[in-house]
Amino acid sequence: MKKIFTTAFITFLFTNCLSAQETIKIQDKYTAHNKGKFFVSWGGNRESYSKSDVTFKGEGYNFTIDNMVAHDKPKGWHIDYINPARMTIPQTNLRVGYFINDHYSIAIGVDHMKYVMTQNQTANVTGTIDIGSDFDGTYNNTSTQMTEAFLKFEHTDGLNYVNTEFSRHDDISTLFKIKNTDKIQVNLTEGIGVGVLYPKTNTTLLGKERHDDFHISGFGTSVKAGLNLTFFKHFYIQGELKAGYINMQDIRTTQSNADKASQDFFFLQRIIAFGGIFRI
Repeated sequence: MKKIFTTAFITFLFTNCLSAQETIKIQDKYTAHNKGKFFVSWGGNRESYSKSDVTFKGEGYNFTIDNMVAHDKPKGWHIDYINPARMTIPQTNLRVGYFINDHYSIAIGVDHMKYVMTQNQTANVTGTIDIGSDFDGTYNNTSTQMTEAFLKFEHTDGLNYVNTEFSRHDDISTLFKIKNTDKIQVNLTEGIGVGVLYPKTNTTLLGKERHDDFHISGFGTSVKAGLNLTFFKHFYIQGELKAGYINMQDIRTTQSNADKASQDFFFLQRIIAFGGIFRI
């Protein structure tokens, strides 16, 4: 009986020792805790936009284009994404963030989107134009073709959403039976964001001289969800879906300060980003 008790006691100690060692190993993993880590990412995006009512106001005119259709301006897989001299030409996403604890981070970034009115579309126009042009008249939900002579309207350098995001991160590696997360780790992330719109709007309106400078034009809000794959503790690739609302009430359109446009719309972004995560 004494031998059985001794054997059981030794077995108990040995088993708990192994369990403790395994717990220590898990705790010693770099990926076990996020608090205090920094991260930075760079990537590309595609966008879809809802239709938008756009109002143009200035000396001698005030009219609204109903349900304007717009699209993005993709570059595709291109060297410009990593060419420092041309990195603002594609549609890109830059983000820098910090983990305030193991599950939550705060980040700042720029979503460099591009918004292009579909040229030559036909849309209903309501309002008045009286500037001595071929388009003068009163419009009452009048079907009008958006020729370049009438309007060219795009935020192509770009529709810059400068924002702050608050996000949650969860390690779901166990769902894929991954034990050593220091080699590969799978994370689920969700977040909310808010920011300002700082577009460079390229507009040609009723033959007026165009305005093409950066200008704070409004605000935006967004929500996102994504999947993150981290390799060898420090490198990751992340795919995200981000949906948001943009409201711009002060869009510069011509060289005159009296001329401006306003619009609001929803967007959906598909993002692929590459990044690094580290402690300083």
